[in-house]
Amino acid sequence: MSPTEPQPETDTHSHEEPPPAAAGATGPRPASFLDRFFEITARGSTIPAEVRGGVVTFVTMAYIVILNPIILSSGTDVAGQNLAFPQVAAVTALTAGVMTILFGLVARLPFAFAAGLGINSFLAVSVVGQVTWPEAMGLVLINGLIIVLLAATGLRRLIFAAVPMALKLAITVGIGLFIAFIGFVDAGFVTATGAASPPVGLGVNGSVATVPTIVFVITLLLTGVLVARKVKGGILIGLLTGTVLAIALESVLDLGPKVGADGTVNPQGWGLSVPELPAQWVSLPDLSLVGQVSFGSFERIGVLAALMLVFTLVFTNFFDALGTMTGLSKEAGLADARGEFPRLRSALIVEGVGAVAGGFTSSSSNTVFIESGSGIGEGARTGLANLVTGVLFLLAMFLTPLTSIVPSEVAAAALVIVGALMMAQIRQIDLSDFSVLLPVFLTITVMPLTYSIANGIGAGFIGWVVIRSLAGKAREISPLLWVVAAGFLVYFARGPVESLIAG
Repeated sequence: MSPTEPQPETDTHSHEEPPPAAAGATGPRPASFLDRFFEITARGSTIPAEVRGGVVTFVTMAYIVILNPIILSSGTDVAGQNLAFPQVAAVTALTAGVMTILFGLVARLPFAFAAGLGINSFLAVSVVGQVTWPEAMGLVLINGLIIVLLAATGLRRLIFAAVPMALKLAITVGIGLFIAFIGFVDAGFVTATGAASPPVGLGVNGSVATVPTIVFVITLLLTGVLVARKVKGGILIGLLTGTVLAIALESVLDLGPKVGADGTVNPQGWGLSVPELPAQWVSLPDLSLVGQVSFGSFERIGVLAALMLVFTLVFTNFFDALGTMTGLSKEAGLADARGEFPRLRSALIVEGVGAVAGGFTSSSSNTVFIESGSGIGEGARTGLANLVTGVLFLLAMFLTPLTSIVPSEVAAAALVIVGALMMAQIRQIDLSDFSVLLPVFLTITVMPLTYSIANGIGAGFIGWVVIRSLAGKAREISPLLWVVAAGFLVYFARGPVESLIAG
């Protein structure tokens, strides 16, 4: 088979497996249905290891129940509406729990799901400036249906195989830098200067001059130490510690919000939420956002403009998972040399369902999380770990009042840490060939500099097919990659195209 031809769907991975035991052999056998269903023994794992791995994955991912509401609730739509923080927290936990369990049962891999940080930022920053929140989630749902269709027909798997490993890993690195940049901005560590050059600078007038930003720095350094020392749940411990520090400082200094109810600006205040203890600690989850979906964007902004947004979401959603799945499967020892792993088609279909579910619940598109690597490091090798993680996410729905006390400056530290962890994938890329180096460089740098994951992916793909082909390596490029690159050319030219059609 050619490198771009899909391999047959299989329940085993490419690594050598021990031969089946002969009749009458006394070797170890799977002891239970659970073992046989998840192939626990076959993958060299145990039920206790899977449970530990699932708990560790949840602990390292739990910050998303705090961070996703901070990002989504910050976006005001064209109708002047914002998503309520507690409601977003509840549906974030609900969707993450359901999708993580579903992926564990269908794909039987230890890859946990939650709201993707790239698309939720895109929705809050770019999309809701043109449509309402229900209409934005309708676009996310359509995007998910398209991805499911592509996966079910096998086209997504073909494209997955056509993308060179170097670009798959570069996408992960670029997303990491993008996430880190968002964190620096949310913390006030990086601010717009208002000048043509430099466009951004450090803090206020070139210095870290506010208490919230100092809390970010302390939280970042503390979390960094915990992660460096491989403390399980280091990110969550850092978030909790930073929040306690923020509450203590707010109780003494009474800084208040950065933007008051009357619109007055207090440069020394907290960004999105003031760290104060809630009136209650546990409550029934408010799931009223579930089903708040509208397809009115096609009428509001026109069919072409709406299709362009769907196009952007598909490209972003489609490729965000490539590097993550590749890296996790390699870390778990389940991937072959091309990055393919067991039940790849099923995994890609369920990943698309995550976008549908995220749109339907207004939690944003759900996808595989790189933090699943922490559970894999603890020994998780099967979908049983996902069942543990998913149940813990469902329990987290009842603790959403606690999420509102975490200021964005503290949560931003987690973004920077996760960005650094994702950037580590660059060590697997051979950059000795400049025809590889430049497309990889474009992928990684264009994402944060243009505040768009899709832009970085497109720049990298176009750079790859043009530079590699003119460097005499055109035969190594899959025809599908040329098609995707041509699609990105249309994507980049959508402004002039829209103007031409409108004219």
